[in-house]
Amino acid sequence: MSAVWHHFKITTSESPTATCKVCGVEVSRGGANRVSYNTTNLIKHLKKHHPDEHAAYCKATASATDGLHQQTLRDSLKRKDLLPRDSERFRKITELIVECIAEDDQPISLVENSGFCRLINYLEPRYGMPSRHYIAEKGIPALHTKVREQVQRHLKEATSIALTTDLWSSGVAPMSLLSLTAHWIDSSFTLHNVVLHASELRGSHTSMRIRNAIEEMLAKWHIDNDKVHVVMRDNAANMKKAFADMGVQSLGCFAHTLQLVVIQGLLAQRSIIDAVTNARKLVGHFKHSPKAYSILEDIQKDLHMPTQRLQQDVSVRWNSTQYMMLSLLQQKRLLSVYAADHDLPCMPSANQWALMEKAVVVLSPFEELTRAVSAATASAADVIPAITVLKRHLSREESTDAGIKTMKRTLLEAVTERFDYAETEPISSVATLVDPRYKEKASPV
Repeated sequence: MSAVWHHFKITTSESPTATCKVCGVEVSRGGANRVSYNTTNLIKHLKKHHPDEHAAYCKATASATDGLHQQTLRDSLKRKDLLPRDSERFRKITELIVECIAEDDQPISLVENSGFCRLINYLEPRYGMPSRHYIAEKGIPALHTKVREQVQRHLKEATSIALTTDLWSSGVAPMSLLSLTAHWIDSSFTLHNVVLHASELRGSHTSMRIRNAIEEMLAKWHIDNDKVHVVMRDNAANMKKAFADMGVQSLGCFAHTLQLVVIQGLLAQRSIIDAVTNARKLVGHFKHSPKAYSILEDIQKDLHMPTQRLQQDVSVRWNSTQYMMLSLLQQKRLLSVYAADHDLPCMPSANQWALMEKAVVVLSPFEELTRAVSAATASAADVIPAITVLKRHLSREESTDAGIKTMKRTLLEAVTERFDYAETEPISSVATLVDPRYKEKASPV
């Protein structure tokens, strides 16, 4: 509503005149009917007879329109024009899209997705989405060059660098990959981790081929062997020999050694092997039968229990066997109800259920340590305290050990044998000694 009506009033919306609140004069609203009424005569009346009220009207009108911008036709047409590809705004938007694809593991075809294109068009109608070929051939290589230069500067400033490496077979292609990750602390004691390489390693995985591949990777980043503090590797003999031949200090992966210890313990007792085998068959039945899983979920709902899926174990991850047994124990009641009306390939006996319960308890510290040492903040200082905890846990005799004594004894022997180097190995011992978390906490085992 116009600010002029602060100074006029009308009896009805159809009235052809308005009454001035200052002098009481009837002023024509102009036009012959309601559609053509306007405020021109009212404004002229204020300007001619009431200067102060007219000034107040002008001030109120100026305040109401302050900050508003009337877009010109030229501006409207310009808005529809696409941004030039050499403009700063186009380059910045493209750069951010490429970073989004790289950082969030998005497919390059993201730039062809209708929903994503619609979002970008809404945010900036003038932006013309580049093709996936442009992203693949120009955008990503440019980002790689930028990141590589930045990482190169940081590596050059680092006084000492630790490396982690692994060699594994791809699950989606017939190829083997060798990775190399660098870790260092800058002048402000901030920890940095950068994956330098994940390259295919063709041919036989001999120590010589691994050594040559690692030396080639280090040469590309201008990292001298003298600058490498230590390399964390798996426990394979070829990896161990490769770094010994390079003259670089290396350590076996603590988590991988834990894996070997647990597998050795599980395989030491026939009754445990049989229980795990039956557990694996039982979970596999539901994994390969959608109908069986559907019935199991219906039973969960009928018993007002949360919907939980059974977990299948993976041979290369021992803790997945722990999770499998734990998921079965949590669903023990449901499985008994299911077995009453439906066939199962096998069902653990009462003794096997009891063995799995005891095995889960014994293996719990191993699972907790595996997660702890797999964290990005884990360090060599955690090795000796972890081994000490495991030895104490396995050495303690419990009344519930019946049926798993062989397993516990084998686990203790494996821990003692495979980690016998820990307290005499300089890196682990010095790291534990200087770590403030473990000061004044050492005590005899």
